[in-house]
Amino acid sequence: MALHAACRNSLRRLGVAGAGGRKGMEKRTVTFKGAPLSLAGEAVQLGKPAPNARLVRQDLSTVELAAFHGQPMLLSVVPSLDTGVCAMQTKRFNEEAAKLADKVKILTVSMDLPFAQKRFCSAEQIDKVEVLSDHREASFGLAYGTLVEELRLLCRAVFLVDRHGVVRYAEYVPEITEHPNYQAALEAVRAVAAEA
Repeated sequence: MALHAACRNSLRRLGVAGAGGRKGMEKRTVTFKGAPLSLAGEAVQLGKPAPNARLVRQDLSTVELAAFHGQPMLLSVVPSLDTGVCAMQTKRFNEEAAKLADKVKILTVSMDLPFAQKRFCSAEQIDKVEVLSDHREASFGLAYGTLVEELRLLCRAVFLVDRHGVVRYAEYVPEITEHPNYQAALEAVRAVAAEA
């Protein structure tokens, strides 16, 4: 399976396998305004089964990612919906979800409390993307290697899981304040949606 160049470059900067192999036990990092921060957990591997994780819905119920298997799933990961880039990322994928006619389930994951997520979704009319919280256990952050140890927030990332539960796209954005590569992610989404 071909790995998009932007995704491959992002993975290489983070020392993730799939971008030329592992770099031993080197600590994975991202930056926040140029300052390095450590990531806990293992990076997901392209072509491998997507990890499961427990998340919290806005009604405080718990849901596992495995519950969404059977259809393609885009996971848009943001540090906090209270920041401009995270809000824009969530709105962008909400707009794209409206064009996909339920062919791909799009989830936004952050450490924000479910109450704050609910307020955000209501204020910004986020109705096509399901926004889930990892605040309780950091289950997602550890399973997907997005937990920023120093901040207990998630780094910015995008993952695409096909209907068989296999990781087909992964981007760990090296600088938390920057946007993901929307074009690459959406190209991958369209390709996987066409297979479903």
